[in-house]
Amino acid sequence: MDLLTASLHDLLAQASQLVRDAAAGRVLERATEHELALQVSAIGDLARLTEALLVDAVGEITRRSEHGCRDDFMTSHLGCRNVTELVENLTRVDPRTATRLQRAARAVRPEVSGTTGEVLDAAFPQVRSAMLDGVVGVDGILAICEPLQASSPRIAPSARRHAEEIVVAEARGKGPHGAPPASAGILRVHAQAWALALDADGAEPRERAALRARGLTLGTATPTGVPIRGTLLPEVAAQLQTIFDAHLAPKVTFDNPEAEAAYDDGSPLLTAEDTRTRAQKQHDVLAAALSVAASSGLLPTIGGHAPTLVVSVTAEDLESGRGYAHAQGCEQPVTVSLARHVACAGTIQRVTSRDDGRIIRIDVRDRVFNRYQRRAIALRDGGCVIPGCGVPASWCEIHHVTEHAGGGPTHTDNGVLLCWYHHRYLDRIGWQIRMNHGIPEVKAPGWWGTDHQWRPATTSPTRLHRTILKT
Repeated sequence: MDLLTASLHDLLAQASQLVRDAAAGRVLERATEHELALQVSAIGDLARLTEALLVDAVGEITRRSEHGCRDDFMTSHLGCRNVTELVENLTRVDPRTATRLQRAARAVRPEVSGTTGEVLDAAFPQVRSAMLDGVVGVDGILAICEPLQASSPRIAPSARRHAEEIVVAEARGKGPHGAPPASAGILRVHAQAWALALDADGAEPRERAALRARGLTLGTATPTGVPIRGTLLPEVAAQLQTIFDAHLAPKVTFDNPEAEAAYDDGSPLLTAEDTRTRAQKQHDVLAAALSVAASSGLLPTIGGHAPTLVVSVTAEDLESGRGYAHAQGCEQPVTVSLARHVACAGTIQRVTSRDDGRIIRIDVRDRVFNRYQRRAIALRDGGCVIPGCGVPASWCEIHHVTEHAGGGPTHTDNGVLLCWYHHRYLDRIGWQIRMNHGIPEVKAPGWWGTDHQWRPATTSPTRLHRTILKT
């Protein structure tokens, strides 16, 4: 006997009519701010009650799909591999949402004894009560239960129940401090605080588990790149995220009419268009960080020398720009442009050999800018000279404006700062660079406006200050 479907269809019809009426009458647009706030709050209450019913339903599906013979599972009867797939198909949610519903159900749905059929207490009965009252939805359930559940093996059940009671009171707006009902984010903070207070040694087991799970693996090279996979320790991930944030945070610009008139002809400052995705930008930041680390002199040496990327290419291919180069440790051939990039900021070792492979001459040409030149160029340029880039000098490479192979000297009048990305793909992005009496100038590519003139480029505070004072 179906005890629920008819009632659900009645509610669905009412809700459908309500949505259509609200859209047709533009009632949300016509509401005052106070009325709109009340309406959104009521919609949230309704959503949490719907989630409560959904959590219990998913919990029942899980119960019918976990014990006994697989052929007897509800998922098998309905042609699905697992509960997640079945919930996806029935509710049209993505796998993450389906998984979250199952986790919430495990925390708040009462167990049923497999022998007696007796209904047992839920793992978190206070949270379940709040769920049935519409106080917390899936987000709130997981925010409270997961931190306390993680520490439950190491704390007394009575202490966990007390913590649960306090945090649920915060959710209801009846906490010790009388604060309004807390959102899921605040509830997680409270639950984590209680978990840490009750489980003083909880960090050590988690750290031991993290140490065992840590790892980083480079996959097999493919024509499109080398896949990377693994798990970072939390502090390592935080350090890497900090590096990403430092380089990718939106640059703050000030509405300064004097700064806007920095060019002598009064034209606006150029800004480079960056079409990279955030994932691609993070890749390039990591590439720059590896270059900085390798050249820092702080890493262990290999054969008495700093870790060095070795790229080999024939003189003919390097001169023509066609053909292939080979990077040590990389199974796939690389482009000649990569060889040019590495050679621009590194040392060229020319090896002359006969056709049979015998080496008959080795010529080393050191064309690396020394630390004194680098400091001077950094003082002059401030950072990457491509307008709008913002990468600081310490993370930049020094580019030979006139290639060393073409007679360009390793001199401050021929070196400019470029970030890893703009140095690596300078020949593709359209920006041109030249030196004018020792001052770097850039010309915008074709996609930028119509005024394609050579203009000085710098983010050096000293030079910008002097330019502003001249205006």
